Parts: sequence; structure tokens; C-alpha cells
Amino acid sequence: MTNFISIKDAIQQGKGEVSLRGWIYRERGSSAFKFIVLRDATNIIQCVIDKNVLGEEKFRTADKLKVEASLTVTGDLHEEKRAPTGFEVHVKEFTVVGPSENFPITKDQSPEFLLDNRHLWLRSRKMAAILKVRHTVLQAFREFYITQGFYEMPPPILQPTMCEGGSTLFEVKYYSDKMYLSQSWQLYGEAAIYALEKLICLSPCFRAEKSKTSRHLSEFIMAEMEAAWYQLPELLDSIEGCILHIIEKVIKDNEEELKLLGQNVEKLKKIQAPLPRITYTDALQILKEQEHMDVAWGKDLRTIEEDKLMNHFAKPVIITHYPKEIMAFYKPKDPQQPNTALCVDVIAPEGYGEIVGGSQRSMDVEEMQKDLTNQGEDPKKYDWYFDLRRYGGVPHSGYGLGIERVVAWLCKLDNIKDAIPFPRTMLRKFP
Repeated sequence: MTNFISIKDAIQQGKGEVSLRGWIYRERGSSAFKFIVLRDATNIIQCVIDKNVLGEEKFRTADKLKVEASLTVTGDLHEEKRAPTGFEVHVKEFTVVGPSENFPITKDQSPEFLLDNRHLWLRSRKMAAILKVRHTVLQAFREFYITQGFYEMPPPILQPTMCEGGSTLFEVKYYSDKMYLSQSWQLYGEAAIYALEKLICLSPCFRAEKSKTSRHLSEFIMAEMEAAWYQLPELLDSIEGCILHIIEKVIKDNEEELKLLGQNVEKLKKIQAPLPRITYTDALQILKEQEHMDVAWGKDLRTIEEDKLMNHFAKPVIITHYPKEIMAFYKPKDPQQPNTALCVDVIAPEGYGEIVGGSQRSMDVEEMQKDLTNQGEDPKKYDWYFDLRRYGGVPHSGYGLGIERVVAWLCKLDNIKDAIPFPRTMLRKFP
């Protein structure tokens, strides 16, 4: 049985006979030679097919091969500085596994065309690099918390109530009734802390936001954490530690992918503790003094204000104490500043916006009922949630980190749609 190895392992081996398998990334030829750049999940390598070595019939087969045909090759590996990755295989034998028609994706095609053909564009080196970084981000979030004794618990995707506002709910027919696609795991995470105390979740979330910006998706992965006994200071430390761990692991595991995507790895390496911590009021002061933007206290920070604010920071910024009146019903008042909430957002630099949202959780049932009523919601639907306060309630906190927003920032992407394999937006539901 042939012992196939990856292209990455072959390059590390440096010489000798190797057997590889993959897909044609590039191809060109002459009457005597066929040059194939073979790709697999790990890298690319040039393969040289010589008519004098393989014979006329085999060479004719090779000469008909097109981009994305799959094949196996066996040959001698040599260093070749002119080859794309510094090595090439002098082919002694090859087998076509799956021929390819004329591959529809060529150079300089529009972003919309690439999205329409996402099932094929995933094969590009760019998308493969992004998916590898995405894998590392997911792994790093889990690793950070699992090593601290957190438990992972998935949520129900079909939920009877809102968590982040009724205007962004996806309604789903549920037998003779209706339910909603999950906006967040949070309310269920809060229930489970009374059993396990420290929990995480990585799960799809759905927001029916009527937005066409480069920062919004209708379906995305949220990495969430909820912990009993944590108050806002402990929450902020946990968020900072997790973000720094993600950056460190991505640099360690995906430096080559980051470089391929045009990211300045040395710049990322400079992001070290502590991350800047400011209040919402501080943010307004910076905008007024440094950007001459007079934002009325009580208004949420829009994209333009976040971008202007981040002109003054090279690291993600932790912003706390937003106005209570614009916060979700479960975010409590700060006893020291009742017009603000014990909450936090984290804004990424370079225009990538909010990557984290979280808070200490309110223990005041009456206050939450009043807020829900003011939002047009029926508080009775949340009786099960209020039970968590009625039976041994304890202080607790949690947050959600948008995986795609973090990936977009770390990979230096122009559009968040490239941070997920198959994006879903207001205008895109295919393929």
C-alpha cells in the first residue's frame, strides 16, 4: 500500500522519494514537460512530468489535465529555488483520481461571483488560510476555559423568548405554535451555572438584522462564557485573558497563513497585557477632544464613532459602563452610577468594530420585568428565567465573543463574509 504523506511533510523531508495526493492548483507545459503545482490542505508543491521519463501515452494524459483535477504522484523530491515553495517533485508515476472540467474560477473575478461559487472558492489558498485561522480561534477559546475547569454545554437552537431584542428574531413554525432561532445561549447558560458554576458554549446564533454592512451576518458562531460568582472585575480579567490567548495561539499556529493573508504578524505580537480599559464616558471625552465629535451622552456608539475612537489605540479596547437605558434588560445598574450598566464591550482596532459584548447579570426581578414591559415584551414569558433569582440566586457574569469578527480582524479581511465558510446575510442564502 502506498505511503502517502502531506506536502508540508514532504517539504520538511527535503529529499528522497515521496508519494503525494491532491488537486492541481496551477498547470502549464510544453511539448516535452508538464509542470503541475499540486495542492493539499497543508501547502503547494511543483511537480514536473517529463515525456522522456513517463512515455508518450502517459504524457498525453498529463497534458490534458486541468486545474482542480485530483491525482496521486510518486517521484523524487529535489530543492528548486525557482519553484513556488522551493522544492519540486520529478514525477515517476501518477494516477488521475478525478478529472476536472474547465474550472469556473479564474483571476480577478468579482466578490459576488466568488460568493455565488463559494462551494468551489473554498479551495482557494486564501479561504483555506482563513479556515485554518478560524479553527485555531475556536480551539483557543475552548482551551483557555477548559484548562480553568469550565464545562461546555450547547444550547437549544429553538427558543421561546428573545435575548437580544425582538426586532432581530427569526421566527420558526414549531408544530402548531411558533419559536425563534437562538440569538444567544446566555439565558440557558445562566440556568446551568447553578449546576456547574463555570460554563462555555460555541454555537450558531441568528440575528435578523436588516443590515448590508461588511460587519454583519445573519448566522454566525458565538463563543460564550457564563460563570457563577463572577462580578464585572473578574469578567473583564477573563475577557482580556481569553483574547490575548487567542492572539498568541493564532500567531504560534498560523503565522504562515497570516502572512499569506497580508497580516502584519509583528504588529499582532505587540498586543500584550494589559488591554486599555475605559468607560463609555471616557470614550465620549476622547471623541470630543481628539476627533471633535460631540456625541450626546446616552446614545450608543455607532460604527463611525467606534472607528474614530480606535484611531487612538493599537490594541483591542475594553469599554465599560454604557448607559443603562440603551442596554438589554438583564444588564444591571451600577449601584455607584445608576445611570450606567455593569456591562462591557470590546472594540478591535483598525475598523473591525465590536468583538465582545457582556455584562454582570441583574438579580433584580422587578427591575427586569419593568424593562421588558417597556420594550413591549411580556415578562410572564420569562418566569422560568426569574426563577433563577428566586431559588438561591448568586452574582454571575458572562459574555459573547463573535468568532467571525475576531477572524476578520486577525486575518485582515475586507468583509466578514469571508470569515465563515458559507455566509448568510440579508441578501445571501445560497449556496
